Amino acid sequence: MKHILNYFKQFRASYSKNFIVLRYEKAQLKVKKAVRIIYKSKIKMSKRKGVSAEEKRTRMLQLFYEKKEFFQLKDLEKIAPKEKGIIANSVKDIVQNLVDDGLVDTDKIGSSIYYWAFPSKAKIAKNEKLQQLKATLDSYSKKLKSSEETLQNLRNDREDSAERNKLLEKVTDLQIEYDQLTKQLKMYQDNDPKVLERKRDETQKLKDAANRWTDNVFSVKTWCKNKFNIEEGVMNKQFKIPSDFDYIN
Repeated sequence: MKHILNYFKQFRASYSKNFIVLRYEKAQLKVKKAVRIIYKSKIKMSKRKGVSAEEKRTRMLQLFYEKKEFFQLKDLEKIAPKEKGIIANSVKDIVQNLVDDGLVDTDKIGSSIYYWAFPSKAKIAKNEKLQQLKATLDSYSKKLKSSEETLQNLRNDREDSAERNKLLEKVTDLQIEYDQLTKQLKMYQDNDPKVLERKRDETQKLKDAANRWTDNVFSVKTWCKNKFNIEEGVMNKQFKIPSDFDYIN
């Protein structure tokens, strides 16, 4: 009887252990399945978000650098969607944009237009840009140093003194007087001979323009009267032309 009890205990312990392992394995499978679902949903969401214009430019350049070949536009429209995820309809604009920026070369051979870009050119362009930036930085550094030296010299020369303070007060008074005179000048600006002469010229030009259009109206009225036998009063009423319509003297 004791032997049977020991066997039953061993069986129960073994069964419990196997049951726990089985539950653990099932839980592991569920976790892996959930991870796969989340990963796929993230991929779908990233595809829906689309690719920015700058990212498309980068991918297109990578395509040129990786292939190191000459392409026609129709070739790029086939390759880019498959290898770089760029839709075919946007390939032309992206390539032209890169050509405009000097990152992609193009030339017409016969009746076909080819595009190409090699990593060596990009490296040379980056080095040239780097040298330009270094030269600009060096120039600004020199100007900054010169300005700092000038500022320090001015500070050394501008030590506080009774004479300097007196001159500063005078400058302030003169500035106030200048502002007041400027305001007064604006008040009398309408009577300025130059301003009046300019306004007379502008007025004369406007009168000449108005008289030209008046002459055009009279010409059209004469043509309509002769062509359609319409009385002048009827025509004026029809086209809302005032009875006192005339040239400006």
